[in-house]
Amino acid sequence: MIIAIDGPAGAGKGTLARRLAEALGFAYLDTGAIYRAAAARLLAEGGDPRDPAAAAAAAEALAPGDLERGDLRDEATSQAASLVASYPGVRRALMAFQRDFAASPPGGKPGAILDGRDIGTVICPDAEAKLFVTASLEERARRRHKELLDRGEESIYPRVQEEMAARDKRDSERAEAPLKPAGDAFVLDTTELDIDAATAAALSFLRSRMEPREPQ
Repeated sequence: MIIAIDGPAGAGKGTLARRLAEALGFAYLDTGAIYRAAAARLLAEGGDPRDPAAAAAAAEALAPGDLERGDLRDEATSQAASLVASYPGVRRALMAFQRDFAASPPGGKPGAILDGRDIGTVICPDAEAKLFVTASLEERARRRHKELLDRGEESIYPRVQEEMAARDKRDSERAEAPLKPAGDAFVLDTTELDIDAATAAALSFLRSRMEPREPQ
């Protein structure tokens, strides 16, 4: 079984996906980490995230070890990842990896959960279950601001909100795989939900999709 989870930054989809993978015994892939890894590799090599050719080369050279880099969550990497993710050459280089993971979950797991921004619409459009996790811009910016402060990084809330709004605009308006819910996705708004409530709501939906169907 393939479960696709999409949504904007700060909505809580990564934490939710990990919780669901643990509860269901599924393999989990943070596809955003793939793009962050390509962006981090590009930045480390002195490349320009605004250069599509350089970004595609970094994506094509990506190695499994790059997913363990310590700078994947840095703000500079996050901003660069949003840029490089819009380039067709980068997306083509990383698409096969994601689809292979979904089709053959590692460790013999009975299913796979992938989270990102175009899993249900582009990467795995035939996924048996799709969720679109969202929250208000203000709440998502608050969460990101707190995360940065908790890591000891400098953060100014209005700036975080402004950058997140700009990223939302880029992600939703890009020509290649724009961020939007799949037509058959379960939309989960976490603005007023903590992680336990969000997990319970998602599990209720997923288990309804996993129930045996009566033969036609």
